[in-house]
Amino acid sequence: MKLSLYLLLILITLPLAAKTTTYRVLIGGDDTGHMIVDREANQITIDFDFKQNGRGPTIAEKISVDRRGYPTEWSITGRTTFGSKVDESFRVEGNAALWQDTTGKGKAKIRDKSLFYVDQNGSVYGRALLARALLAAPGGRLSVYPSGEASIRTRSTMSFEGPDGTLEVTAYEVLGLSLNPELVLLDQDGQFFAAASARFSMVPEGYEAADEELRDFAVKLSTERFVEIQSNVAQKFNVPVRIRNVRVFDPETLRLTQLKDVVVYGNRIASVQAAESSVSEGEVVVDGEGGTLVPGMYEMHGHLGQENALLNIAAGVTSVRDMGNENEVLEGLVGRINSGEIAGPRITRSCFIEGKSEFSAATGETVATLQEGLEMVRWCGARDFHQVKFYNSMRPEWAETLVEEAHRLGMRVAGHVPAFSTADEMIEAGFDEITHVNQLMLGWVLNDGEDTRTLFRFTAMKRFPTISQDGEDVQFTIGQMVEKNVAHDPTIAIHEHGLTAEDGEVAPLARDIIDHLPTNEQRSWKAALFGTDTPAERAEYVAAFQVILETLRRMHNEGVLLVPGTDLGGSFAYHRELELFEKIGLTPAEVLRRASYDMAVYLGQDEDLGSIKKGKYADFFLVPGDPTKDLSELRRIRMVVSDGVLYFPEQIYPSFGIRPFAQAPEIITSTKANVAE
Repeated sequence: MKLSLYLLLILITLPLAAKTTTYRVLIGGDDTGHMIVDREANQITIDFDFKQNGRGPTIAEKISVDRRGYPTEWSITGRTTFGSKVDESFRVEGNAALWQDTTGKGKAKIRDKSLFYVDQNGSVYGRALLARALLAAPGGRLSVYPSGEASIRTRSTMSFEGPDGTLEVTAYEVLGLSLNPELVLLDQDGQFFAAASARFSMVPEGYEAADEELRDFAVKLSTERFVEIQSNVAQKFNVPVRIRNVRVFDPETLRLTQLKDVVVYGNRIASVQAAESSVSEGEVVVDGEGGTLVPGMYEMHGHLGQENALLNIAAGVTSVRDMGNENEVLEGLVGRINSGEIAGPRITRSCFIEGKSEFSAATGETVATLQEGLEMVRWCGARDFHQVKFYNSMRPEWAETLVEEAHRLGMRVAGHVPAFSTADEMIEAGFDEITHVNQLMLGWVLNDGEDTRTLFRFTAMKRFPTISQDGEDVQFTIGQMVEKNVAHDPTIAIHEHGLTAEDGEVAPLARDIIDHLPTNEQRSWKAALFGTDTPAERAEYVAAFQVILETLRRMHNEGVLLVPGTDLGGSFAYHRELELFEKIGLTPAEVLRRASYDMAVYLGQDEDLGSIKKGKYADFFLVPGDPTKDLSELRRIRMVVSDGVLYFPEQIYPSFGIRPFAQAPEIITSTKANVAE
């Protein structure tokens, strides 16, 4: 029986009964850890620990709550997913609220008793406490510490069977803190039942059968949200669209044209004309006001989901090479994008194959034998994957056979360097591309038997300052890559973030965008990714990043093709990735060519993409200035055309709690009759 809202509010304000509940953490259906919650009166103790792909958080929490369920004291200690130390706290002291997280210490007078502290590095249980408080708050809204406002939306009620019988569970979305709503489910007593997303769920022990339904439900909610956003922001016309008074970046000449008019019809570029050409009857006209049109860019190391698909479009990323995903999840996403149901980039798929071990990544397909590996490669080859990506637990001795089979089926091979092997060995085995610069360089510093399936593949980078750029090992690897035409996907931005970001300081990636982001996003960009215990250890990491830049600069100069990708979701991180390509020796114009035309050629898509020419797909974006002189212009995108549909970031960003960076251009001529159904 569904509880009335009145009864639920009474239950929410009751003190928590003494109870211990164990929750299982499931990723892609695999049990990867636990959250154990001990509740007694107003005291809550939490043990949160899960590991996947050799990494994961280990968190201990102690929370004291008042009669309303608001935290009055909260300590959070442990390690984050990448090993960064957590020492977070909150307490109420008289008329003051005091807290400390990775951004530093904070203090505020308690003027409004409804303020609620939002944790930075705790378990998901904190969101359940917040959800309970929001349900009891006027209008379902609360101001929160350190800043901002949270709200709640009721989504659905469902039932689940388990050892405690049938539980009636209500799903809520907590909004206002992050780029996307956070899904929290409470049972009929107002207690935390579960959290879920497309690949993750946390459910009470004995209720694991709910996992798939919860994840499907999370995808359904996400899809509904993005369908609604798409209906509000996509501008699709059934008549020609003329973007006039623009300069066009030509990646083949590395120059901007004189002022032009670019005409789009359907999803193709109908013509590129002289500026101020005659306008035919019924056209929609957009004035570019002397700005620059740039071909749509390629994020070459994505793991795309609905939550970042539209943000990539807003950032001018109209194509993504997905480097590993659950195949069914990705196939569904591709279908929704291609149908126009939601917005997202064109996707080039990689088939992610991992070896079986205690450190196996949950994403992709896991194989235990060479024969299983061959069968999986053939499965990929029959489903039009562009390439196969191998991962850390793949057995090195299988590489040559699996690569040969992938090549026979017309697929390229990229990936991590399997544990207990080197990049040199994978290049010899026939890899077409090595993924991540640390994977490439670790072979120069590792000792026999050292295991890169754990966080050691990150911490071992502290040895990079011992590398000599003129050493025989470095020269041999780069020489082999040049000779065998092996490309490299360095993901520079994630290495910069991991090695140089410090607690309390704005990370380099976020310095130009942080003031535009919602509160929890701002906090996340003021936290270290790879933890250090001493300033000396951080100095070692910073020095390692400088060696990475020197190595990539040398690789570029010697002719190794470096492809731009982030492994950070693309979007704003992709803009930083391109700035780092400039730091290793490319000019801004060369960076733009690498991000667009060069990648279209690399993926065999240049007949349709990569430049703004008659007959090609209408994938490009408008910035007000000249990005061939200053790449920071990429953050001021005014309009994106993706598959012929117009998007204005100024209209998109508010749906994510982001303050826009630039104003949309004016659509000069448009009538309802022009708009496609």
